[in-house]
Amino acid sequence: MSSPSISTILRDTKLSPGLRVIAEKVYAGDRITPEEGQLLYDEAPLGYLGSLANHIRERKHGDKTYFNRNFHVEPTNVCLYTCTFCSYSRRIKKREDGWEYSLDDIMDIVKSYDDKPVTEVHIVGGVLPQYDVPFYAELFSRIRKHRPDLHVKALTPVEYHYIFKKAKISYEEGMARMKEAGLQSMPGGGAEIFHPEIRDQIAGGKCSGEEWLRIHEIWHELGMRSNATMLYGHIEEYRHRVDHLEKLRELQDKTGGFQTFIPLKFRNKNNELSHLDESTVVEDLRNYAISRIYLDNFDHVKAYWPMIGRTTAQLSLAFGVDDIDGTIDDTTRIYSMAGGEQNPALSTEALVKMIRAVGRHPIERGTLYEVIKDYKDVEFADDKQYRGYTSLPVV
Repeated sequence: MSSPSISTILRDTKLSPGLRVIAEKVYAGDRITPEEGQLLYDEAPLGYLGSLANHIRERKHGDKTYFNRNFHVEPTNVCLYTCTFCSYSRRIKKREDGWEYSLDDIMDIVKSYDDKPVTEVHIVGGVLPQYDVPFYAELFSRIRKHRPDLHVKALTPVEYHYIFKKAKISYEEGMARMKEAGLQSMPGGGAEIFHPEIRDQIAGGKCSGEEWLRIHEIWHELGMRSNATMLYGHIEEYRHRVDHLEKLRELQDKTGGFQTFIPLKFRNKNNELSHLDESTVVEDLRNYAISRIYLDNFDHVKAYWPMIGRTTAQLSLAFGVDDIDGTIDDTTRIYSMAGGEQNPALSTEALVKMIRAVGRHPIERGTLYEVIKDYKDVEFADDKQYRGYTSLPVV
């Protein structure tokens, strides 16, 4: 799917004055306002958005598209909270339907990857009293001692808010203790939608939007990095998305600690919002593009392929996205239980070929976007197999 160039957009005599101003700002590298963000959601056609978002993406990264080799550990899917959008958790009264791993159980999972070239373990899960500050401090410490080269990216402000409150310690003390124990970065989950009109309906009882932002701010003040997300396509309106993006942009202006923004598509299987239709692929691509245009101070926008599918992930690379996450290795059930990809796992070769198939340049990265391997000219054994035809030169 290709979009017209931004110069073609600017020559379009049918373009509304407001959209023309936004295109001129993007071309000049200037910031758009919240009102202009709302206008993009309300009026901007897909081709226009793709042109602007791809212009920004290629200005920042060219054709480079990032992925990593990672696996997930989910300590439990039993949770005290009852988020209406969640297909993953099991409530306390049905905890027999879930799982609750011990420290040793989790370390066994980590050790099962000892002979694999993974670079990151991503740890998130439900909230239960036994998963507290001492538990996670010990877990992080054990992982770091066992495999120092494995980056520990773990827990969201939802978990941290709960365990610090339970321990009667401040956010500042709690995050410092996590860093000391071995935590290296934070994922972006738990953001959902910040605006209380929506958050109170879909995630009541969890940390507020302000608390989510404050925990990330404290983490950034410790010199550390994190990601950010937005759950879209449920009961929110466009104005709530703009408010969410604006709050992230404001904090990034202040700290510069966010690496990546990941829009997360609401999936409607097995949850209390199953009566809602899911967003269309066109709306998914529009949202990626608007996020890229709005968050001018974020280096990266990621499409989480297990949630949106491989084809949409490929399409998103023309709509502002420059990262498609990682190999996963069938270690997360959070999104497959909601209707995302079943058994989500891709080999490095498959990820590389998926990126190449849409004309992009695959780069294996570490969690902090250090380049591990450039796959632009790498040949795989499968590439050299005879397939019953011979490639002849073009004359």
